[in-house]
Amino acid sequence: MTTTIRTTTRGHVALRAVSREYGLGDHVVTALDDVSVEFPPGTFTAIMGPSGSGKSTLMHCAAGLDRPDAGSVLIGDIDMTQLGEKELTKFRRRHIGFVFQAFNLVPSLTAAQNVALPLRLDGKRPEKSEVAVALDLVGLSDRAAHLPSELSGGQQQRVAIARALISNPSVLFADEPTGALDITSSRTVLQQLRRLVDKHRQTVVTVTHDPVVAACADRVLFLADGRVVDEFSSRTPAQRIAARMTEWEA
Repeated sequence: MTTTIRTTTRGHVALRAVSREYGLGDHVVTALDDVSVEFPPGTFTAIMGPSGSGKSTLMHCAAGLDRPDAGSVLIGDIDMTQLGEKELTKFRRRHIGFVFQAFNLVPSLTAAQNVALPLRLDGKRPEKSEVAVALDLVGLSDRAAHLPSELSGGQQQRVAIARALISNPSVLFADEPTGALDITSSRTVLQQLRRLVDKHRQTVVTVTHDPVVAACADRVLFLADGRVVDEFSSRTPAQRIAARMTEWEA
């Protein structure tokens, strides 16, 4: 089957002077402190940092799941910070794919039905060919009729990726996509993410603690205390990434 993903400049993500705080009074925590960063179309970026560094907040703001207190978040020429709640929900559903560490598949639905769910929630009737293309992109065409309980952890995560891709998102965000997987399954999921970038020019952004995951990315951003403090590029070896993380944790 021939598979395609349409690509446009919509895949360009830009955070401009983004800040985010939590708490009140004397208990305010600055999760993001005037962060400006871009994720170009057709690239794979990994976000790393110690616990509390702001990496999850950065991804949630970039994905429109959280609103910054200051700054702007753009996907293409759309500033999500200027959208109302209903507009933002619709925009996320149609332009942003999000993959959770825990898969979040509906147990009573088959792989194909889980993949089709975002389109149904958007009031559309998905074509079988659309679902087939999404499953083919992650190498699971032969598992369409299987329930999640009949799939391995790696296969379930790949169904979750297919579900995130069904709406042809401008960008795919993944929160610790291999965190709940064994080594073999992790390698397969990473290969699929890398293939989406290399073959289909999908923009992928992931938060991870795993240097092996980060080593598959085109770029690694390091956060500390709510700021981007370092950046590696050009497929940095996992050993070097691990060494940089160890420096913070020492």
